[in-house]
Amino acid sequence: NASRGYSEQNDNSRSEHNTTIIGLCLLQVYDLNTVAKDIELPGAFILGAGAASSRILGVNAEFIPIVQAQSDKKPAVNGSYIAQINPADKGCLLEKYSSKYTDCEFGLLANLYASEGQPGKVIEVKANGRTGELNFVSCLRQILEKHYGEKPVGMGGTFVIQKGKAKIHIMPPEFSACPLNTDEDVNNWLKFFEMKAPLVCQPVIVSRDPGFDLRTEHTHCFSAHGEGGHYHNDTTPDSVQYCGYFLPAELLFRIDRPKETHMVGRD
Repeated sequence: NASRGYSEQNDNSRSEHNTTIIGLCLLQVYDLNTVAKDIELPGAFILGAGAASSRILGVNAEFIPIVQAQSDKKPAVNGSYIAQINPADKGCLLEKYSSKYTDCEFGLLANLYASEGQPGKVIEVKANGRTGELNFVSCLRQILEKHYGEKPVGMGGTFVIQKGKAKIHIMPPEFSACPLNTDEDVNNWLKFFEMKAPLVCQPVIVSRDPGFDLRTEHTHCFSAHGEGGHYHNDTTPDSVQYCGYFLPAELLFRIDRPKETHMVGRD
């Protein structure tokens, strides 16, 4: 089970719409219901990006969590997706998690955005065309970092790639037989695809790492046309269109911080 990590505030006060950023990473499995309890938000609505539990699936897969965690009054509702390599044609196989599984488990790592799931004011961001090398999420993160400086600011939500295509990866079904020591090693192991809009993306952003060994941005996506995975960037800068809705987080939790760390594979 995941254990409670770091909180930016020490008391138990909460605003009307509590939101939380959570980072996890370890060679084990977790449960989103347990995570919600550990951050003192049972029944939390959870979005983000992570790895599916290979213990449940039997293979590696990208996890796109969309979960209303269980509470004392209601059972969990799991609307998550999983994207894996299709054994039939080596393409993308995107499936609703609940079509095969009844749990709320995930494995390895995740960056999660948890809220009460209530309506309220949000930040709308629209962008047409890309003029630089950075992707949409990196641009948002760097804007936050430039404005807030040393103060870390977390943000999560959803954006849609409305037009264009995007570079997406999916993990191979089996772990690498040899160590992956560089970003090049990781990229050679991953399977990359060009996927078409519309793609619904779930970013988790922290403007800067306050010393907790965080992945400062992580985005997974899904679609209604059977494509999804880990978002890297659009591949059609002249025609791409983005529309997103975001909300800053109030708390940051770090769960199961690794004792040994590295910067490989954090793209």
